[in-house]
Amino acid sequence: MDKKCVLITGASKGIGRACAFTFARAGYHVFINCRNSVKELEQVQEQILSEGGSCQALPGDMGNSGDVSRIFQQIEASAKGLDVLVNNAGMAYIGLLTDMSDSDWERILHTNLSSVFYCSRAAIPYMVSQKSGKIISISSMWGTCGASCEAAYSATKAGVNGLTKALAKELAPSNVQVNAIACGVIDTGMNAQLSEQERHTLMDEVPAGRFGSPMEVADLVLDLSESHAYLTGQIIGLDGGFL
Repeated sequence: MDKKCVLITGASKGIGRACAFTFARAGYHVFINCRNSVKELEQVQEQILSEGGSCQALPGDMGNSGDVSRIFQQIEASAKGLDVLVNNAGMAYIGLLTDMSDSDWERILHTNLSSVFYCSRAAIPYMVSQKSGKIISISSMWGTCGASCEAAYSATKAGVNGLTKALAKELAPSNVQVNAIACGVIDTGMNAQLSEQERHTLMDEVPAGRFGSPMEVADLVLDLSESHAYLTGQIIGLDGGFL
């Protein structure tokens, strides 16, 4: 395959969906993934193909090592490997830590953090062999400062940040850059559960006076993928001045 290849996890909605269209329109072959919203994932694939892009939907749970192995076997059947990995799969949990069950904790840990480990581990050998590659993870400002009633979510995103910084040092000699984007309040389904009053209150806290858009995140992800070979190990804030 002559095109550069990217895998975007959690690509059926929100930031992942925006990334899929952005990379496809930039000429990449786009592998897209999600765990549950398979119909929406297939719709993303259909739209990309209808626009003349190149795309393959690969449903599966990236928080499960077996699923990741299977999906990377499918990737390697049609491409030598990935030029770019976008770790976007994620979920939120809002509530008191004492109300959180063991299964809730394990689910958010696997979805938000283990998926980054499994996917990065699978993508790295090809990138190292090519002496080129980009790993970009979608993190959160809460991974930097923490959020009340989102302790588990904050912990997983802090883990993503730590993994990003350490892995960047490990892969820098092989010219593979590893960065994360610490998103602020982005207008996605994850924030749709907020009431109108909660949305207005939160918006008032953002110096920019508005929520960010998924396309703004996608544009930054593409920019990091296309250039900045000396930029690695960074947690880049995209939060409208919140922090």
